Amino acid sequence: MTIKKEQLEEINSLRAQSNQTLRPVSPELEKILYQPFEVLDHGFVRVVDYMGNDSSVVQAARVSYGAGTRKVNADKGLINYLIAHRHTTPLEMCEIKFHIKLPIFVARQWIRHRTASVNEYSARYSIVEDEFYIPRGEHLAAQSKVNHQGRDESQILNSVEQKRVLEILKQDSSKAYDHYLEMINQDVDGNVADEKKEGLARELARMNLPLNCYTQWYWKIDLHNLLHFLNLRADPHAQYEIRVYAEVMLDMVKKWVPHCFEAFMKNQKDGKNLSGPALEVVKKMLKGEKVEQENSGLSSREWSELMSLIKN
Repeated sequence: MTIKKEQLEEINSLRAQSNQTLRPVSPELEKILYQPFEVLDHGFVRVVDYMGNDSSVVQAARVSYGAGTRKVNADKGLINYLIAHRHTTPLEMCEIKFHIKLPIFVARQWIRHRTASVNEYSARYSIVEDEFYIPRGEHLAAQSKVNHQGRDESQILNSVEQKRVLEILKQDSSKAYDHYLEMINQDVDGNVADEKKEGLARELARMNLPLNCYTQWYWKIDLHNLLHFLNLRADPHAQYEIRVYAEVMLDMVKKWVPHCFEAFMKNQKDGKNLSGPALEVVKKMLKGEKVEQENSGLSSREWSELMSLIKN
């Protein structure tokens, strides 16, 4: 992870300040506010602001005036009921804002979740930093023959292939960045390289940079949509490079809204939804009936997924 000296000074300054407030806060999240958590080789995630906590969800559900006098177990029970039965609007009353540094190809996948407010680093206005994601060898795997949109993590490239892939990635990244600086007529320190040349506009020169180049954004989202994002992206089937970000953020949610986190893990993350035919198959099996895929009403893929779920 690369954070400049002035950025660290700003973070330390923010963490040194203390403000009195009447708003609901999360003590555990306050402890890590503004602090960057390393992800991949140059990336990070940090919480820069948030609104609400577990009591805010309860307050919205009951439309009450404050934290109330009910016991913690009653609040936990209500939150569990809301999440188990997909009553989502009380969760939308809590929001959180992240500062995230991530490779562009991960950002393009991430932005598919169209439920957040996003403000990204502008390569039209600023010069792109010389930082590129280079994966570790153990994450260089062959294309999956089953999942056509991902890798087969059990088929890691051999050491010779790994070495060559890493050489290509490093050489291409370095060469592309050198050409980028040449086109905008800048040196590595941000100074004009040749006073006799104008240099190409940054908005055009950026098109030569590869997708493993890092970008940054502020990403603000409500709790309901954040949990949906994490349910998909913290899943073992998600791409590794986005999954590691989701896992860090999931731990932050635990610090922010521990009761909501517990209910989410129990009812969604560690739970599974069954289709009508799949549920009928389970009912028949519980009665001791023998069910085969051919008469189950499930496709071969649906049958395999159900059997895998039951056996695991």
